[in-house]
Amino acid sequence: MSDFKIQFEVFEGPMDLLLFLVKKQEVDIYDVNMTELASQFLEYIEVMKTLDLDLAGEFIVMASALMYIKSRELLPVDQQIEHENEEDIEDPRWELIRKLVEYKRFKDVTADLQKLEFEQEKVYTRLPGSIPLDPLPMDNRLEASIFDLIGAVDRVLQQYFYREAAKREIVDDQWSISEKIVVIRRRLGVVGRLRFTELFDEAGSRGEIVATFLALLELVRLKQLLAMQSEVFGDIDIVVAPIEMQRIVPEEYNTDIVESL
Repeated sequence: MSDFKIQFEVFEGPMDLLLFLVKKQEVDIYDVNMTELASQFLEYIEVMKTLDLDLAGEFIVMASALMYIKSRELLPVDQQIEHENEEDIEDPRWELIRKLVEYKRFKDVTADLQKLEFEQEKVYTRLPGSIPLDPLPMDNRLEASIFDLIGAVDRVLQQYFYREAAKREIVDDQWSISEKIVVIRRRLGVVGRLRFTELFDEAGSRGEIVATFLALLELVRLKQLLAMQSEVFGDIDIVVAPIEMQRIVPEEYNTDIVESL
C-alpha cells in the first residue's frame, strides 16, 4: 500500500505535539497533568506508526522522557529511589515544563511576526497611473495542524473498525498513495471544498483510509490543499489552496486541478 513514506518532521516536532495536547487539556502549562499528557503523546505516536509516518528521532526521545516522568508520578513516594544529593537533581517534570514555556514563547513571537508580515502584504504603494486595488476578502479560519489531522483520521479509523468488525471480511488493498493523490486532486478540482470525513466516505478498507490520509498529507505539504478549521479543535474542511501558494508536484500525480473556491 505505502509506496513512499511521509517525512513527518517537515510538518511539526514533538514540542508542537506537546503544546497541542496541553491546549486540549485546557489548563495552564504549569498545571498540566503529566500522566495524562504522557499517555496522550504515546497514543499519537502509535497512530503515527499505524499511518506509516516516518517519525523523527526527537519523537522517540520525547516519548522515552515522558514515560520516565509518568513512571515517577505513578510510583508511590515511599517506593521512589532517594539520591544522596537529590536537591541537586532537577525534577524532569519541571525541566520539561520550562522547555515548553520557552518554546511557546518562541512560537508566539513567530506567530506575531507572521501576522505583521501578513498585514504588510495587504499594504500597496500607489504608483503613478496605477489602478487602486481592493483588499482581498479573507476567510477568518484557522489552518489545522498535523496533529488535528492525525486525531481526525484516528477517529475515522475507529469508526471504520467498529462498523466493519462484524463483517470479518478481508479486503485487498487496491490503492497506492500516488493513485489517491490523483483521486483527491481531481475531486477537489471539481468541488473546491470537502469536509475531512467526506474524503473517506467510499473507503472500502483500512488500508484505503491510510492511503487517502497519506495522500492528503502530501498535498498539504505541497500547498496544493489547505486543511482549515472554523475554531480550535473544530471540524476540518479541505480546500484547494490559492494558485500562488501551490508548489510544483511530481509528474506522476500532476493532473489538472482548478481553483474553485
